[in-house]
Amino acid sequence: MNECSDSSTQADSGTGDRDRPGHRSHDVREFFGQRARDWDARFPDDGPAYAAGVAELGLRAGDRVLDAGCGTGRALPALRAAVGPSGAVLGADLTPEMLDAAVRAGRDAEAALMLADVSALPVRDGALDAVFAAGLISHLAAPSRDLAELARAVRPGGRLALFHPVGRAALAARKGRPLTPDDLRAEPNLRPLLAGSGWDLIRYVDEDTRYLALAVRQG
Repeated sequence: MNECSDSSTQADSGTGDRDRPGHRSHDVREFFGQRARDWDARFPDDGPAYAAGVAELGLRAGDRVLDAGCGTGRALPALRAAVGPSGAVLGADLTPEMLDAAVRAGRDAEAALMLADVSALPVRDGALDAVFAAGLISHLAAPSRDLAELARAVRPGGRLALFHPVGRAALAARKGRPLTPDDLRAEPNLRPLLAGSGWDLIRYVDEDTRYLALAVRQG
């Protein structure tokens, strides 16, 4: 699927599960593959925001966490620090060039990196304690299916953090686009989408300086 890092680059779409233009695997790989080499340089000041987003997951030493759409791996050091040496950190992304950039940055020392699609994660049921996903939801071809796949991989009571280092309005203004009613990240759309995919939304923050939707795995 389209787990393509912290995409402040494309418009959000509706809530349906159809394969939406611009959200197909090939389109996403092409888009981010062309931008991977200088991705970190484009967003040099996001580190503290990522660390704060990771902190919202409430990870403990020994936990198993996935960065879904890890991109160049900017969240991986904070995830590793949170779970400690006894924990497990996985970083999955659909774009090989993004993973190559993560390796060049030395972030493969913090996590096991894998080329993978969130629609079919190579982990067993309930293997994870948490998932961190920066900019992921806007690039999912089939949101309810893919969020359900994340739920499959997380134990009951585990957590999901949907994150972005700026809020919806600030991002739309940056791109010169209006907010639209079918924005997946808007709370009225996101809450039922998560509920139908195995998650309960427990916290929602949409400020200029960050976007965070925190959910708990049902069951």
